[in-house]
Amino acid sequence: DSSATGRGGSLARFTIVGDYLYTVDNTSLRVFDIKNQADPQFIKTQNLGFGIETIFPYTNKLFLGTTTGMYIIDIQNPTTPSVLSIYQHIESCDPVVVQGNYAYVTLRNGTPCRRGLNQLEVIDISNLTAPKIVSTYQMTNPIGLGIDGAQLFVCDAGLKVFDIDEEKPYQLTQRQKIDIAGAFDVIPLNGRLLLISEDGLYQYAYLNNKMDFISKIPITKK
Repeated sequence: DSSATGRGGSLARFTIVGDYLYTVDNTSLRVFDIKNQADPQFIKTQNLGFGIETIFPYTNKLFLGTTTGMYIIDIQNPTTPSVLSIYQHIESCDPVVVQGNYAYVTLRNGTPCRRGLNQLEVIDISNLTAPKIVSTYQMTNPIGLGIDGAQLFVCDAGLKVFDIDEEKPYQLTQRQKIDIAGAFDVIPLNGRLLLISEDGLYQYAYLNNKMDFISKIPITKK
């Protein structure tokens, strides 16, 4: 899953998989051929419905977070995405990350998701055509999240760090809470965590089940 082009967060609206760029807007998925970087080519627009918010790539699949559910899209044929299934939930803002046979989804209320729940759902995707929820964890108002190995990071009134049970990845144990005002997305990669909040970009190391602060680039509101 490593990529020389970088790694996006759970709130990303575009991603690169191989020689193709995929973007989402409120209603559609777009495909671009970027093999020739000096002359990228638009391939197609695929209409999917309303409320599409985020895109997350994993093993020739795209997982789209929407206000009403999660789309699982096959991109084995990169220019012809195919919807495998849709996992539906109550209307709610909905980023998603994936690892192995499980997807981790945060649901929250607040504009434009006024009827939403505040919780973390773990979804079994071992059968990609029939995803099913296996566990739920109550949250305050979760937004972005990230996963790396046996650790799950959730922006929820700060940063919450969860241990993932190796044998039962749907079982989570909160290990730590770091108070960071306005934390809204994270990118964990190879022992380094980037976190964006309303007041800056934070960097942490998370090796050996320990969160060590490294740096912060402050953001000054004008």
